[in-house]
Amino acid sequence: MKRVAKKIFVINDRINAIDRELAITRAELEYHRSINEDAQRDAAVGNYIDREEASLTRGDVRRFERTIDKLEARKAKLEDRRATMLDQLPD
Repeated sequence: MKRVAKKIFVINDRINAIDRELAITRAELEYHRSINEDAQRDAAVGNYIDREEASLTRGDVRRFERTIDKLEARKAKLEDRRATMLDQLPD
């Protein structure tokens, strides 16, 4: 039983670390979305350099979105594992 409880604490620490990383990544995503919006507007009326820049900024946004998806998936797995372990503990 002590072993299960110890594992639960480790999982909680990992979940907390992912939460911190998610907060930072979401803030960065919002920053890049703002830049991307400006770049997309510039590309609509600009030249080929503006369109290239818009393509790059769009890629940055997608990259951050994928990172968030991966972090959320890792967190969900840990939460499922924690729930299973909590069920093993006696009442």
